[in-house]
Amino acid sequence: MPPDQQEEKKLTVEVTGSVARISLNNPPLNVIDLEMMGILREHLIALEQKPHVTAIVFAGNERVFSAGLDVAALAPQTVETTLHKFHAVVRALVATSKLTIASVRRHCLGGGAELALVCDIVYAGSDAIFGFPEIKLAAFPPVAMVALSAIVGQKRAAELLFTARSLTAPEALAMGLVNAIADDPETLVSECLQQVSQLSPAALRIAKKAFYGWEAMHFEKGLMRAEEIYREYVTRSADGKEGIRAFIEKRRPKWTGK
Repeated sequence: MPPDQQEEKKLTVEVTGSVARISLNNPPLNVIDLEMMGILREHLIALEQKPHVTAIVFAGNERVFSAGLDVAALAPQTVETTLHKFHAVVRALVATSKLTIASVRRHCLGGGAELALVCDIVYAGSDAIFGFPEIKLAAFPPVAMVALSAIVGQKRAAELLFTARSLTAPEALAMGLVNAIADDPETLVSECLQQVSQLSPAALRIAKKAFYGWEAMHFEKGLMRAEEIYREYVTRSADGKEGIRAFIEKRRPKWTGK
């Protein structure tokens, strides 16, 4: 089947046979802004209605997967919209019946790492770097707060989230954050898709529903609570506001502990 390609302003969606590929394209760092969030959700909803599509591959480019969310969109006047729109993307990813695969090159940080985190399978380039740096802005990543412990364990998740320590690809592999690494992660993606193409699409859908059935309920409750805490404390605290301002102004933050 010939590819069906849609080029948006900040991403490309290409459907070839049973595989949809979503490539982020917002140079230089593939920052996920409000516009991209809306487009992503629309495409995920549309792909869910295509029964012949059994897998969705997320990718960045050769320079970066994604450096995370647009920090300016986390300012007090827009943070509510940002949380709502980004988590709508995450919820669509968690709910999809399609197999989701993240193909990660270079930096995969913050919201970008959260996107990869909720994919079923993650393949990474040998030069990939993963991290959740939000604590440096006096904030936290709500999705990772809920989902990371189940993947890497509570103690490792606490270290990553509370210290903002980044991980190399081999470290991420050892922790279970990625399934496999290679110089070119696309070789791993192709091998996986070849295996999946031999399977029953109906069985895959049913297996995903069963596999995530119990976890999905806890994830939704946890994410709702994390959103509530973010709105109540991070967006109203002096340090939370200072962290965003300092990042935008490219200076060191001055913490008050309030």
